[in-house]
Amino acid sequence: MRRSPVPGAALAAWTELDTGPIPGGGGSLRLVRRDDEHLIVVEGMELMGSHRSGSERELAALACAALRDRKAPLVLIGGLGMGFTLRAALAELGPDADVVVAELVPAVVAWARGPLAPIFGGCLDDPRVEIREGDVNRAIQSGPQAWDAILLDVDNGPRGLVSRANDRLYDSWGLKRARWALRPGGLLGIWSGCPDRKFKARLQRTGFAVAEHRIRSERPGRTPHVVWIATRPPEAG
Repeated sequence: MRRSPVPGAALAAWTELDTGPIPGGGGSLRLVRRDDEHLIVVEGMELMGSHRSGSERELAALACAALRDRKAPLVLIGGLGMGFTLRAALAELGPDADVVVAELVPAVVAWARGPLAPIFGGCLDDPRVEIREGDVNRAIQSGPQAWDAILLDVDNGPRGLVSRANDRLYDSWGLKRARWALRPGGLLGIWSGCPDRKFKARLQRTGFAVAEHRIRSERPGRTPHVVWIATRPPEAG
């Protein structure tokens, strides 16, 4: 998801379709529409827009392309959003893959099957896909060496906006849990709304080999988005 302010006067021009509470008392998300464009908004901040999806798709493309030679890869995606990361992952992965998407806000799942269904293009009905409503942190802790890739498009990246609880995904313990949950040679892909040198260093200290990809914002003059692809060393342990 991306963090971008939506001026009140501009937001008034949009039609509100629905709202959904954020579990844990984190306020609520709003789904709004103007013509054929949709936004998911929290506290006047745009988290996701249907017309801007390049970096979310790049997150999946970069990570899943590296899994092409793996047999029956198991991929965890944190955050459903508008489905751009999921659709890009499915396009890269073979028919023997399985993709689990953990989404914290139940309303986002409902929107995916309702007003946002044309954007999702039926990908939720792909037999490779399982949707789990709940905290992705729980799925990460489901067992050691469970996943070939974990893709986090949660909140606004390491500098969160929606829920303070999301910060635990990106602190030192959260990264250690992710490394523990990945198979040797597995990948941790993380989307961020902006560069963060301290976070990149934290990934490296956790024992990952890190590749940083800066992706030009689809809004001229804006800070580039960042995708980190962090690889667990191939040796076990």
